[in-house]
Order: sequence, then structure tokens, then C-alpha cells
Amino acid sequence: MSEPISTKPYLMRAIYEWCVDNGYTPYVSVMVDANTRVPMEYVRDGEIVLNVGPLATNRLHIGNDMVECTARFSGVARELLIPVCTVSAIYARENGQGMSFEAQPSVASDSAASGPASSPAVGAAVSPGASPGLSPVAGVAPGASSAPASSVVALDPAATGKPSLRIVK
Repeated sequence: MSEPISTKPYLMRAIYEWCVDNGYTPYVSVMVDANTRVPMEYVRDGEIVLNVGPLATNRLHIGNDMVECTARFSGVARELLIPVCTVSAIYARENGQGMSFEAQPSVASDSAASGPASSPAVGAAVSPGASPGLSPVAGVAPGASSAPASSVVALDPAATGKPSLRIVK
């Protein structure tokens, strides 16, 4: 029997749909690598945050392996290709509610179909019962909570620099 598909793309589609249904603007945070096709002039510290809402994108498709769409940057339409394994969070801009994930560098496109991109990185710790590709939110003390790795999280809007995530109960 083959290894099951990661839950990550399904959770991403669910959070995206929830954002749109509630009138929120869905944003994704992406760890950029060689297989990620985004405008590099907008990448900061190897990461880019993108508005993937229906008003900001065209032909958005969140597949099991890739997020594909067309988006405008400074008035110029660009085709975006984002490996699902490089997405580190999807959340609503207005309230920060969403979900964080363990972002991993993508594998070469010729071996992407075999499935290694959906499994945890070698040596990565996955807590018992956690889904592959998901990790607990940073900043939570070990043993402080038994919340599952797929807990709903919110961005701390008062933070400066990189966004930080906290568990919302």
C-alpha cells in the first residue's frame, strides 16, 4: 500500500475556503527555494507573504503538490508556482486566524510525483498522532499544552519583523 497523501493541501484548501466564505483576505507565507516561482524582488529573508484572495489572484489552484495562480505585482501579471511543501502558513489578514505548517524545501520536479515532498524531513521530529508536514507552533513550552500540531493559530499583529504565531483556544 502506498503512503497516504499529506493532509497539508486539504487543510490549506479548507482555511482558504473559510477565509473567503467569511469575507477575509487569505494570505500564505512561503519559504522560497529553487523550485518556487515567485517575483524574487519581493522575497525577504528567504520568505514571501502573498495575498491569494480571489480579488488578488486569477486561476488559483491549490493542488496536492503545487499552488498555481496568476497575480499582479506593481501592475505586471506574473505566473506563480509554489510547492505545497514550502507553505509555512495560511491565515486571514484581518484577524490572523489560520494554520501554520512545517515548511520544507521542495524536491526536484522529476521526483515530486514519488511523494518525498509530503513526508517529514529526515531527522524531523513528528509528535505521536501528528500529521506529516505539520508542526507545533514555535513559542509553546514543551508540555505546556497537549494541543495537536494542527491547532488553529493567530498572528500577533503587534510583532515587528517576521510574524510570530500563537495558539488560539
